Amino acid sequence: MRNDSSVATLLFIVIAVIGALLAFAVDSEFKSGISQTILVLFLFAAVFTSWSTKVATQWNRAVVLRLGRFQSLRGPGIFFIIPIIDSIPYWIDIRVISTAFKAEKTLTKDTVPVDVDAVLFWKVVDPKKAALDVAEYNSAIAWASQTALRDVIGKTMLADMLEGRDKISAILQTIIDERTEPWGINVISVEVKDVLIPQGLEAAMSMQAQAERERQARVILGDSERQIADKFVEAANTYADNPDAFHLRAMNMLYEGLKTNATIVVVPSTAVESMGLGGLAGTVALADVVKKEKAKPKYTPRSDD
Repeated sequence: MRNDSSVATLLFIVIAVIGALLAFAVDSEFKSGISQTILVLFLFAAVFTSWSTKVATQWNRAVVLRLGRFQSLRGPGIFFIIPIIDSIPYWIDIRVISTAFKAEKTLTKDTVPVDVDAVLFWKVVDPKKAALDVAEYNSAIAWASQTALRDVIGKTMLADMLEGRDKISAILQTIIDERTEPWGINVISVEVKDVLIPQGLEAAMSMQAQAERERQARVILGDSERQIADKFVEAANTYADNPDAFHLRAMNMLYEGLKTNATIVVVPSTAVESMGLGGLAGTVALADVVKKEKAKPKYTPRSDD
């Protein structure tokens, strides 16, 4: 979590070398009391400085206690403490942290056992409270999240839980944030990942959904047939009031039938009489005209035209 060993080592070496150079300048053989005193003092200063030097990374805050009482928050960067008197029991990470939690075999409001997996995103906004007001805030957040999830499941119907995950996530975020706010922790969001139900109930729900889809398909088909029948009734009323329109429609139907590749066309005698084709001979003559039209060669332009 911190990287102060290299800085402390560097300071120890620099101070010790300076002391050795000063002592050498006073007495090159280190036999005089002054040179030895200088060397000892600089060695003591090197040890003291390296011991008191600490470095906090950009995302860490150091909680400094002086003789057991809260002194200050330090970091980021390099800072110094008084050895023995000061201590750092906690290094608080202020980045956004994700914590996974779950509730297994928890009964919903309609007594259905479910397994729910969720993820909590949170961050420490007050490192002092997180260090002094709660012990092991990471585990405390996990337990608070799990109990909140069980409470929400017990008050929610299974159908609402399967369809409204966003709503459940918002409720969980509110509950957990209220519990962790006194600890200096802010809940950013809660995401419900998965809701697992018993396999037997899952199969029954699948059959129910399939039956519902079949019912809707039958209703749609029946409604379509009703609409088609209504249109046929409207067309019949139109033709009944206008014989010329019915005659033209019959002629068009016969013409379209003769245009196909079918070699036999069955036409009721009543339809022939109503269309005024002059009996069977008229129908045969119309068929010959259509065949001649189909037999005419089609002109295809050549590339050299």
